[in-house]
Amino acid sequence: MFPWNMFPFNKEMKETMTNMKPEEINNYVQDIIGKIMPGNMQGMMNPQEMFNGFQTSAPQQRSASGVLNSSAYETHDYVFVRIPLKNDEWIKKLRLYHTSNQLIIEHIPEDEDTNTITLPAIVKRKGAIANYKEGILEVKIPKNVDMQYSQIDVTEIL
Repeated sequence: MFPWNMFPFNKEMKETMTNMKPEEINNYVQDIIGKIMPGNMQGMMNPQEMFNGFQTSAPQQRSASGVLNSSAYETHDYVFVRIPLKNDEWIKKLRLYHTSNQLIIEHIPEDEDTNTITLPAIVKRKGAIANYKEGILEVKIPKNVDMQYSQIDVTEIL
């Protein structure tokens, strides 16, 4: 069993925490985090700002004319890339390819254009699906869980 009597919280702390209002708890936590985190990271603690960046997922434009505005995000099992297409005719002429960490879109908006989108995670070679609905091309690629890693020895040079 864990020796709970040695835990740094005592009965007074428990009573104080149970009598606190949610706003007071929030202020207390923000105060503690403010003391621990460096000043330049303070803006990162706002959940709305964190999720705003998560939803848009940094549009990545890689074409010469800059007409593709894509967003890429990952879930537990998949990587999704959403690309709004301005012209419905583009779906007939585009070509999609992917590597383990990039999605390549060719022939839109012009036949010689190539757009490359860096994926947020490593993906599998097979199992990708692309759907087009209401002007949005959505590509769904299964994630690859890469558990292979190697230790790197560090030598000290005197």
